Amino acid sequence: MTATSTESDHRPGDREGSPQPSAAFDRHTWKEIAHLLSDLPAGLLGFCYTVLVLSTGAGLSVTVIGLPLLVAGLSGARHLGKVERARARTLLGVRVEEPSRLPRTRGGFFGWMWRGLKDPVAWRTLLYGFIRLPWSVLAFTVTLVGLVVLWPVLPFLVRMMAGADRAMVRGLLSPSDELEQRVVELESDRGVVVDTAAADLRRIERDLHDGAQARLVALAMDLGLAKEKLLDDPDTAAAMVDEAHGEVKLALQELRDLARGIHPAVLTDRGLDAALSAIASRCTVPVHVTVDLPTRPAQAIEGIAYFTVSELLQNISKHSNAHTATVDVWRTENRLMLQVRDDGHGGATPSTGTGLAGLAERLDAVDGVLTLHSPTGGPTVITAELPWRDDAGRSGHGTAAGTQARSR
Repeated sequence: MTATSTESDHRPGDREGSPQPSAAFDRHTWKEIAHLLSDLPAGLLGFCYTVLVLSTGAGLSVTVIGLPLLVAGLSGARHLGKVERARARTLLGVRVEEPSRLPRTRGGFFGWMWRGLKDPVAWRTLLYGFIRLPWSVLAFTVTLVGLVVLWPVLPFLVRMMAGADRAMVRGLLSPSDELEQRVVELESDRGVVVDTAAADLRRIERDLHDGAQARLVALAMDLGLAKEKLLDDPDTAAAMVDEAHGEVKLALQELRDLARGIHPAVLTDRGLDAALSAIASRCTVPVHVTVDLPTRPAQAIEGIAYFTVSELLQNISKHSNAHTATVDVWRTENRLMLQVRDDGHGGATPSTGTGLAGLAERLDAVDGVLTLHSPTGGPTVITAELPWRDDAGRSGHGTAAGTQARSR
């Protein structure tokens, strides 16, 4: 994710914090009153649905349609839980992540039944619907009476009952556990990785089609013409061959540039220190590179780090109007840290079209984090964190030992 540092940043837990008890009928209190009054119809609906699903499924379990009906009811319970989470989110401000979809399993019809029968999200939703009815009757009654005769203390009663509602929603309608939430994140990250890979493949195809391929086609035609003139006009043929030789050099350079964009040879052979110094030398402003790594990370992490710095340095060249920049790379426990700093005019945001949003998504797909601090007037400091992973099969050459620094 991208974190933009400002003085108004809040901790993650502040987002869904419930309002503090107050004697005033403020906007939050009225929304909580609306939730408590709507508890009765919602509780009746959830209780009736739960009883219907369980009685039908259990009563007909001795028949061939009993278990399929129970599984279908459990599937519907997931939708009921989604409605309740939306109601709590709108009226109580409870931010509960949506559970992940059931994974696809083999086994056809019986696999579908087994998967549905062991769905913990659906069973907890049915439990929520079952225990909600007595509570919803109590909450509705106290709130309704309070609007008439307990007006002075009603805000306190509402806050306490709304707190109980929040606890039930978090306890029974949230994803099963941290693993369940991680599955949701991985499903989202997988989509980002697939989209990024597809975009890279389209870029490579476009570069090959418009660059080296077109040049090689023209080269083949020129050599064909030179072959025809070889006997009749050898001087012209020699000139055409010489021109074709120049075209071959250009095609080879384009192919090298394309290969460098996929995975540069200097990164594979010599590691991040040499590779980052190479891209720093192509930046339009002087860049000081410092790499302090005791060993080399896994090739995949090393490649992501390289292309992250490459894109950030391109942004400095195009948008920052900076005079100098620095790149620092180091390891902290199990994290690979990158920091790119420039003394430009600042004001960079993920929404300014500099590719920061896409870069943050790519880092997030591998459990990385991108942090941006860019006040107007500068300086701009962008810090990226990546998980440290060792590559057991890597040879020892190219290992960065100690602090290595280079300046353009």
